[in-house]
Amino acid sequence: MKWCGKKTSEPIRPIEEQQAEILRCIGDKLRQKRLEQALSIEKAAAKTLIRPPLLVAMEKGLLEELPEPVYIQKFIRQYAQALDLDAEELASSFPTSKRDRTSNLKPGWQLILPVIQLRSIHLYVLYIIAIAFAVNTLSRSLSRDEWQTYNQLSELPVVADSTKPAPSKDTTQVESVSATPKNNQQIQIGVTLKAPSWIRVVADGKIAFQGLLPSGTQRTWVAKDNLSVLAGNAGGVLLTINQKESKQMGNLGEVQELTFAAPRL
Repeated sequence: MKWCGKKTSEPIRPIEEQQAEILRCIGDKLRQKRLEQALSIEKAAAKTLIRPPLLVAMEKGLLEELPEPVYIQKFIRQYAQALDLDAEELASSFPTSKRDRTSNLKPGWQLILPVIQLRSIHLYVLYIIAIAFAVNTLSRSLSRDEWQTYNQLSELPVVADSTKPAPSKDTTQVESVSATPKNNQQIQIGVTLKAPSWIRVVADGKIAFQGLLPSGTQRTWVAKDNLSVLAGNAGGVLLTINQKESKQMGNLGEVQELTFAAPRL
């Protein structure tokens, strides 16, 4: 192997000239060894974790395209180890001065090594963040039926305290009940949900409930004079009037409102 160190018979030359000449010699050895192993620059970069442009600059001896000499020495050691060369011999043959070891890095080179070393960690962190975001989004998402209900009710106004029923897309139906569970002054409505639905219940002119109820929910409301139930998914709602037989409010996906009045003696 050709020796890349300084010849003892040569006169002392500026350190920059020595570095440029020795780097060309070392670069030739690195390139020859890489070609012998049939490695492309990209594959060598993957093994060394050094960016391809820096490997090319080392092989060609382009000192001006590389960072401070102390870091060039580290690159040489790292590249030589990946190619199964004598890393310490090649790295130590590249001369550095005390000024090189103590001077600040050239602008733009400060983060080369940390970025190269932490690249895989960065990807791992991003991967974990992406998974957490996906799980959070999935857990907060609504079912298709719930979204359908929200879309249908997006235009409906919120009813304040009023005896007037809220306007809806379907004709409001009013039914009179002939009997009550306790006395003739009350109306009792039970609601059982077979599918998710947005529900609004107005008892005696006041909102008793308003919100989205999941499948399987059972609720009961009582009013003295009248009680209305508005459902965004009428086909998924069963009504029980004064504890009698249940009936379905309407069709799936249909917005329906029913109003029930207590009988008068």
